Amino acid sequence: MLRARVLPVVALLCLASPTALAWSALGHRLVGEIAGRHLQPSTERQVRRLLADESEATLAGSGDWADHLRDLDPAYFRRTARWHYVNLDARTCSYDAARDCPGGQCVVGAIQAQQAILADRGRPLAERRDALKFLVHLVADLHQPLHASDRNDKGGNRYQVSLRTDLVPTTYGRDRYADGVMGTNLHAVWDYYLLASPRLDAKDYADRIDAVHSPAIAKTRDPAAWAEESCRLARGVYPQGHTLDRGYLDAERPLAERRIRDAAYRLAHLLDSTLGGAR
Repeated sequence: MLRARVLPVVALLCLASPTALAWSALGHRLVGEIAGRHLQPSTERQVRRLLADESEATLAGSGDWADHLRDLDPAYFRRTARWHYVNLDARTCSYDAARDCPGGQCVVGAIQAQQAILADRGRPLAERRDALKFLVHLVADLHQPLHASDRNDKGGNRYQVSLRTDLVPTTYGRDRYADGVMGTNLHAVWDYYLLASPRLDAKDYADRIDAVHSPAIAKTRDPAAWAEESCRLARGVYPQGHTLDRGYLDAERPLAERRIRDAAYRLAHLLDSTLGGAR
């Protein structure tokens, strides 16, 4: 099994990529940071034990590991790429495992499988560690609305937009940025721009999101229900046209922040119940 390596946080990973898979590094760190604050003490101790050999032994530090598999182990990344999303029919948003997740190859099935691995104390620590890191990542992914809806555009990856923004890409995508306008897609706007635009440090941003306390959201425990929820929310995130500016970002950011908070609370509850500290 893989061990995390020290990697730079590439904040612009998903700016314009047509194959963007997840919240940006910031989004995953926020989910992990907030979830870590709401673990029961017994769960927190087990998390520290499982992540003891990591370069950053926290849920926040493990959040984007599953995306870094793209570089750490490309073959493993290809085998697990379908774990990051589920394509529900945008008209009904109804999840059917046989139809939407054959062989467990979708984010719902992957969460269920990785939870079972984490819960099995008889498995090698390395397997359980990687299962924990997958769960931190995948629960976050499932709460990004465009990871659970299919309008024949690959979750908004094919919905091209021109976004007026002063966030200048440093490397990838620079050829698509001119005169303050980024040529990108709706999925990338949700992955990166909504959360990056406030330019907040991850801890400060987590403080702000977590201050709006709604622990009752954790009571919804079924990943299939989370998928249907995200799919329904995705209906409202498509803009009227293909030209976006700060107005769209400001209007949609509260929903993005709410989904980060929902994911964090649900992740904390999932880990508490899986590792023996059920509420």
